[in-house]
Amino acid sequence: MRVLVVEDERTMADAIARGLRRHGMAVDVAYDGLEGHEMAYVTRYDVVVLDRDLPGMHGDEICAALVESGALTRVLMLTASASVADRVEGLQLGADDYLPKPFAFDELVARVQALGRRATPPAPPVFSVGNLVLDPGRRAVTRGESPVDLTNKEFGVLEVLLKASGAVVSSEELLERVWDANTDPFTTTVRVTVMTLRKKLGDPPLIETVVGAGYRVVNN
Repeated sequence: MRVLVVEDERTMADAIARGLRRHGMAVDVAYDGLEGHEMAYVTRYDVVVLDRDLPGMHGDEICAALVESGALTRVLMLTASASVADRVEGLQLGADDYLPKPFAFDELVARVQALGRRATPPAPPVFSVGNLVLDPGRRAVTRGESPVDLTNKEFGVLEVLLKASGAVVSSEELLERVWDANTDPFTTTVRVTVMTLRKKLGDPPLIETVVGAGYRVVNN
């Protein structure tokens, strides 16, 4: 899941980002409204965690722009105000959820995960091909009767490939969906991750390289 955190309090923004990354999410951070608006415009995020009172460009404007664009991105709006009127106003602007500060971090994670599930077209709760099974809810992968221990990035790559249902997924799309903006676009990290993922999944191979195009999962 790709998440953008737009929060001008740097300590809080960085803490949110670190926490979400520990739950396997790819997280980018913007510290003002203008930067956040630009990042949300050029990158397809599943969820934007958006502070309402931002310098440069107000959170309300960013939220309205996302809604107007027709993007599937879901917005979780944060605010220091806990009044019912503010919550109603935020939701009327198009926010999908609203969380007043201070908040419990576990609740924030749960809300982001729930919104992330709504940001993509409905998908089966468990993905399978051949004797491989991936359960996003439990973050578990098995092949045959054996569990497969994957890193967060390996799990993310496999999940994106399985969701594609046999279609080819480019390295660029994998980089965008699984990694964050700090990753060098010219890095070999996608190729290396796919290589180690293939080894962990074992034989017969399930991930096929389509030269010049990307990768896809095949049903052997």
